[in-house]
Amino acid sequence: MAELLQKVRVIDPVSRTDQVTDVLISDGYIQAVGDISQQSSDTYVRDCRGLVLGSGLIDLYSHSGEPGFEERETLTSLLAAAKAGGFTRICILPDTSLPIDNPAVVAQIQRQVTVTSPTLQIWGAISQGLAGKQMTDFWDLVGSGVIGFTDGLMSDNLELVRRVLEYLQPLGKPVAFTPCDRQIMANGVMRSGVDALRLGLPPIPAAAETSAIASLLELVAATNTPVHIMGVSTARSVELIAQAKAQNLPITASTTWMHLLLDTKAIKSYNTSLRLQPPLGNASDKMALREGIRSNVIDAIAIDHAPYTYEEKTVAFAEAPPGAIGYELALPLLWQHLVETGEFTALLLWQALSSRPAECLKQKISAIAPGEVAELTLFNPQQSWKVEKQNLCTLSVNTPWLGQQLTGKVEKTWGLKL
Repeated sequence: MAELLQKVRVIDPVSRTDQVTDVLISDGYIQAVGDISQQSSDTYVRDCRGLVLGSGLIDLYSHSGEPGFEERETLTSLLAAAKAGGFTRICILPDTSLPIDNPAVVAQIQRQVTVTSPTLQIWGAISQGLAGKQMTDFWDLVGSGVIGFTDGLMSDNLELVRRVLEYLQPLGKPVAFTPCDRQIMANGVMRSGVDALRLGLPPIPAAAETSAIASLLELVAATNTPVHIMGVSTARSVELIAQAKAQNLPITASTTWMHLLLDTKAIKSYNTSLRLQPPLGNASDKMALREGIRSNVIDAIAIDHAPYTYEEKTVAFAEAPPGAIGYELALPLLWQHLVETGEFTALLLWQALSSRPAECLKQKISAIAPGEVAELTLFNPQQSWKVEKQNLCTLSVNTPWLGQQLTGKVEKTWGLKL
């Protein structure tokens, strides 16, 4: 059945337009955009005044419980949460119980996926067992369908990183690193600064991230292999990336949605859902990241959805595993705190969650135009709802917004199968 969305606010990051118009969708394609007064009798007409229609959201990296930790999240619940949050493509990291370091694990995950939307994409591991010692068989993993390669945290073995960049260059697949010097990080759990001193928590110096970025940028300059820098969290990191881009190094970068909204002051609650990797930055870091998105130094916003059980997170802050859920919360909270306040335009936010992540993955999204595939998200920025377990599709509730009332909810997505 055809569906006519009347008077909907269309945000198209491809054509860079933001307008109120009508959109007709049928058989998975956009049939018409504009003032549509006539339609067939079997067309479902929907009054969309006050609603936002944008390109489907794309998440660069998140964590799946399955295989191995199904009590945290199954692939089914992960995809359901992503769809409820407006995502039409998501990418999972290889740090499952069985690391995604060989084609058999990729095939196992692919067999478990029974839905076509959102599209699940898989990062392959750089090193066997994510141990940072011996490289995986990149060609075999490419043949199995991985979208690119990452171990998550960058290896301290810089010679391995250099060889990885040399080996991966001919494959033309994205390679990504979360920069972190583990020796500098030591046993730290929050960003160093006044708040860390006040709260008595082991600090992580900004240099744990920036020194790793500096080393990585030198290796990119030497090999000319394109690299994506994940989890940027400090103001100095933004400066280093800006300098590298000015020198035309082939890099892209992303930060996570929580790092744009919160800083170390929030940790005074000792809520273990604020224990993240990388840690929340100081206030100056948060503002630098926002400016990085506005200036396109930081290309994209990632979700880094990391589900954990109640028992895993109900421990002392320093003992909690790092991570928080995000799929169903990110768009409403980013819209509420950045778009409604005027810090971001709606178009900028949608670009950072849709077209720019696609570019980081060397993919494309379609414009919202006649004849194009309908990969779309319909969002109601005024709908109020409460963050409670029964209102979430994810199996886990590790979020600092648990129990709070939010404004903004996704009403529907139209997806595609890549």
